Amino acid sequence: PDVDMVSFTGSSRAGRLISKNAADTLKRVHLELGGKGANVIFDDADEKAVKRGVLHMMNNTGQSCNAPSRMLVQRGKYDAAVEEAAAVAGKVTVGPATDEGRHIGPVVNEVQWTKIQDLIQKGIDEGAKLVAGGTGRPEGFNKGFYVRPTVFADVNNNMTIAREEIFGPVLSIIPFDTEEDAVAIANDTPYGLTNYVQTQDGARLNRMAQALRSGMVEMNGTSRAAGSPFGGMKQSGNGREGGIWGIEDFLEVKAVSGWAAE
Repeated sequence: PDVDMVSFTGSSRAGRLISKNAADTLKRVHLELGGKGANVIFDDADEKAVKRGVLHMMNNTGQSCNAPSRMLVQRGKYDAAVEEAAAVAGKVTVGPATDEGRHIGPVVNEVQWTKIQDLIQKGIDEGAKLVAGGTGRPEGFNKGFYVRPTVFADVNNNMTIAREEIFGPVLSIIPFDTEEDAVAIANDTPYGLTNYVQTQDGARLNRMAQALRSGMVEMNGTSRAAGSPFGGMKQSGNGREGGIWGIEDFLEVKAVSGWAAE
């Protein structure tokens, strides 16, 4: 009861448990939770869009809540994008975190490694097309929690790998036909942290930014500015970090009437 507020970053499951416990004292809860970000790549996307999306997904061994883990590609660019994504993932090297270089390291522990392996196998079992990586450790490793950089094509939003946050270096590629299809697929998720859009059509960029149900939308590889609010909606949490919004989440509004002039 002496705690007025809890701020938590972690899984949606843990966030729900914290919220339930906080309800007894009606304390404020600020949550930054999981994500299943859609990276929408239109036919007119710039030539680096696919590579950028794959490398962003593999960054930090996929252990990022705002990772672009669902790559939605418009039909006209789809086959070429799948081929390029597989090639890019194939060049991502894996190694110890103690080594210098542009490689990815292990995931956090054995529990997470086993979960990722199970989800990769689930993708195979449910009919997704494995185009890079797969189950087991990368070549040259017989121990450690190392995961092969993995890419699935021909994924649909009903598959487990498209629904659950994997929190590992696993990318799902989903085809779409129209802008309306892309919005429907992107928003068909319990999460809403960060979505990404790649197109040279300015009007479409703006429409997508408004239509996507997420706390953040990054377009054409442009990072958020310093002080921008970081946070999500739906099961990605509530409240914001960063800038004035991050400060206001820790404040209460007080209305005072009859303030005395000194």
